Amino acid sequence: MTDRSRIHMLGALATVATAATLGVTKMLAAKTQSNSPAPHWKIDSIYGGTYDSAEFAGKPILLVNTASLCGFTPQFSALQSLYDTYKARGLIVFAVPSDDFNQEKADNAAVKDFCEMTFGINLPMATISKVKGKDAHPLYQWLHDAAGFTPDWNFNKVLFDKSGYVVATWDAYAEPLGGAIQDAIEANL
Repeated sequence: MTDRSRIHMLGALATVATAATLGVTKMLAAKTQSNSPAPHWKIDSIYGGTYDSAEFAGKPILLVNTASLCGFTPQFSALQSLYDTYKARGLIVFAVPSDDFNQEKADNAAVKDFCEMTFGINLPMATISKVKGKDAHPLYQWLHDAAGFTPDWNFNKVLFDKSGYVVATWDAYAEPLGGAIQDAIEANL
């Protein structure tokens, strides 16, 4: 195990232990819809090719910045379950792996293999991308500028309605299968 891996593991354990000890279940307040829909965007797929937001037109999207070495990584199971449960009704659960918090594997192939083998992931997933700062993917730059949202950790969640407006945002502590997220999804199908 490398020093970086040990640091990530200790950080993840400390995060989970703190949350469990304090009984933390914090959620970002649901935002009112953004004043404009998200602009057209493209992002490379971890499976090859490119996703184009036009292929998701008319569908709600739960966008989640993810990381493979995070204490919240087990949420992948719940995200896949959400996708399996609601995809026939139009929901897109879209994962964006990011190393912005220094908890992602070294390359896209390692992320893809880990997610498929560990969690059976087949939901749409981007290549490793920036989600904050001046080099963030344009969709995340728009979220910052137009909707006032920037991920403060891995597994932050953003729900877009069928027209591309931001409906709600949640931090990493919000469980994907929790009532708040499922209720918001149900209301936007």
